[in-house]
Amino acid sequence: MYRRFLAYFSHNKYRLTMFLLLAGASIFSIVIWRVRLEYSGIIRYRFLIWNLFLAWIPFLISYVTYTMTIRRKWIYIVIPIAAFFWLIFFPNAPYILTDFQHLANKWQQDMPVWYDVMMLVWFAFTGLLLGMVSLFLMQEIIRREFGRWTGWAFVALVTGLSSAGVYMGRFLRWNSWDILRNPTGIALYSFERVQDPSLQSIGFISLFGAFFLFLYVTLYTFGHLLLERPVNKSS
Repeated sequence: MYRRFLAYFSHNKYRLTMFLLLAGASIFSIVIWRVRLEYSGIIRYRFLIWNLFLAWIPFLISYVTYTMTIRRKWIYIVIPIAAFFWLIFFPNAPYILTDFQHLANKWQQDMPVWYDVMMLVWFAFTGLLLGMVSLFLMQEIIRREFGRWTGWAFVALVTGLSSAGVYMGRFLRWNSWDILRNPTGIALYSFERVQDPSLQSIGFISLFGAFFLFLYVTLYTFGHLLLERPVNKSS
């Protein structure tokens, strides 16, 4: 059993380490929030914990799907189902970035501003990393089954849809559960918005989508940087 565990860990050490790092960052973020609560005695920013929990859902879906050994005949059934539920909850990961706007609220100064900034940085960056890693895992699933360009087309599609989802969550107050409870209402409302978009929606979705795609491509490139080994030229 011990040797089997060591063999599994040696083949999956980076995947397991990534999981432990994200779990540790999540716990540390909650600890920071708890310290704020104990110091000020005022419950604020509790929504960050809920948003972080929602950010874990797409990560777990992609992590399990990526790790599973699926028979060929089940791939075209499992992947679309996993991708559907993953996509519903995926906008919750980058959504935490928009929680920085709460710093503009004129609340009673119960904590130093720098502390709230650092707390939001921990929550937002952890949620964003959960989203980035889950998108990478889903892209790898698509790539190994359907090819590299299909994988990148999937990334571009997800970027646009998730940016629209973040906009709907922040400004229209829709959430992932509404898609399951009232899919017809959301579809009709979205269709109306597409026909008559506002300047706010166009600006937010474009800027947020560009930022998310830039950050993802940068991290993707950085992750593959070590694969480019310098060629030793013989003298």
